[in-house]
Amino acid sequence: MINYLKRTLALSDRGAKDMVKAFAACTISNFALMVPVILLYNFISDMLDGGISHGKQIFYIMGIIIALVLIAMTTYIQYNATFLATYKESGVRRLTLAEKLRRLPLSFFGKKDLSDLTTVIMADCAFVESGSSHWIPELVGSIISTVVICVGICFFNWRMALASLWVLPVSFIIMLASMGIMRKKQERTTKASVECSDGIQECLESVKELRANNAEKAYVKELDEKIKAVEKHTRIGEYTNAVFNASAKMVLKLGIATTVLVGGKLLAAGKIDLLMLFAFLILVSRVYDPLMAALDNLSAVILLKNIQCKRLSEVLSYPEQNGTPNLSNDGCDIVFDHVAFYYDNGEKVLKDVSFVAKQGEVTALVGPSGGGKTTVSRLAARFWDIQKGKITVGGMDVSKIDPEALMSLYSIVFQDVTLFNNTVMENIRLGRKDATDEEVLAAARLANVDEFAENLPEKWDTNIGENGCELSGRERQRISIARAFLKDAPIILLDEATASLDVENETQIQTALSKLIKNKTVLIIAHRMRTVAGADKIIVLSDGKVVELGAPDELYHQNGIYTRMVDLQNNSQEWTIGRNTN
Repeated sequence: MINYLKRTLALSDRGAKDMVKAFAACTISNFALMVPVILLYNFISDMLDGGISHGKQIFYIMGIIIALVLIAMTTYIQYNATFLATYKESGVRRLTLAEKLRRLPLSFFGKKDLSDLTTVIMADCAFVESGSSHWIPELVGSIISTVVICVGICFFNWRMALASLWVLPVSFIIMLASMGIMRKKQERTTKASVECSDGIQECLESVKELRANNAEKAYVKELDEKIKAVEKHTRIGEYTNAVFNASAKMVLKLGIATTVLVGGKLLAAGKIDLLMLFAFLILVSRVYDPLMAALDNLSAVILLKNIQCKRLSEVLSYPEQNGTPNLSNDGCDIVFDHVAFYYDNGEKVLKDVSFVAKQGEVTALVGPSGGGKTTVSRLAARFWDIQKGKITVGGMDVSKIDPEALMSLYSIVFQDVTLFNNTVMENIRLGRKDATDEEVLAAARLANVDEFAENLPEKWDTNIGENGCELSGRERQRISIARAFLKDAPIILLDEATASLDVENETQIQTALSKLIKNKTVLIIAHRMRTVAGADKIIVLSDGKVVELGAPDELYHQNGIYTRMVDLQNNSQEWTIGRNTN
């Protein structure tokens, strides 16, 4: 049972064991509520037999006190076993998800958008939390206690038991029959909610572009349709659930009527006494109460299992990138040996790539857009795993090294800079969390961050906003470069690191980079040919293959792709915008 609960409800070992305890606690709590019913039955029996003696009065007073204490104790145990244990498990689940996401390959995130993952971490976790604390334990506890009570009352009178209990399987069959329909409705609602969240996030992120292109009205109209779709699917789902739920409860209520009818007939025939009829009326009302809640919970539990838990399990069961944490590299030469890589949809990005990026040299990747340059740099750092060939760093096969351990060898500057809603100082310190303020400032000065940081309202302690929204693109790029300076790793990957800089600042940054890259392995991606003119080796990638390789001067005289790219950029420098006089 433990393994089944772990698999179907996305629970930890501790959470699955606590869930079993919650089942037992809810069952015992339901049994405790039967004690007052037993006392009432005996009380009525004594009243019909001629009254209650003084000794029996003390018995009933003590029985009431014991019943109250028992109910209080079982309720307290149930609360601890369900709510408190669930809240702990919810924290464990979110931490487990976060840890899992940290160790997943980037190929996973290529399949999931941010809104979908946010929904899994927040909404799905909250839904599972509610299910674990309310619906599931109460449902299982109600079923167990009801079955035990039903078996027990069958020994008193099977005819009365049949008249009282026939409605139970019918009600559950109605709810179970609705599950296929409800699952489809809930899947549509979940899909619409994710699309709506994605649209809202996209709108907030691209508001400047929408306004610049006068597209706000059209986009908001489309977003409004997505919101209405969520409302529509939610309403249909609630109505559908209400129809089946109300039908099941209506059938359940018929049990009281059949109990009265059959009981009255048996009483008239002298086959039961009035006390037996009264006892069954009390018992069925007590049995139906938890079953009412169980019917409410049944649809929610099955949907929870089939949708929310399935989405959580999809993340938790996704294969991780693992490997040894011990680095055994001899130097930091990067070697691609007949590497092939393609996405899950079968699209080939790299077909047969081989080259060596030597330590102490600058290796530049150039070529037409879509040729695989960025993919090569990501594969070198094991952001993805290759399908064919081998990539080594200092002789180590990167596919056998733990990604976090491997990343200690790399400093990376991306074209798209990601900054955090924190100070300038702390954003740079991301490069090395244990760096002192002096070390952070030294790295910042190498990247010329001080030129604008000193002019900010609170200088280095100025909060730069979400993703550095308070800074220009040039300033954001400098902070990213400062991180690389601070980390000072033996391998440097530069993906259009100076693309957003003007000529003067680009020259300054390149001067600083020349200090950083000394005796290191440098892999640089650039579209500006002047940026890679001083590289030791140029690798031209086109259509996922290495088509040219060599020193810049050597390649230029081959009159190939590199020659054409250099000539086109040289010619474009003479291009100007002017009025056509023809």
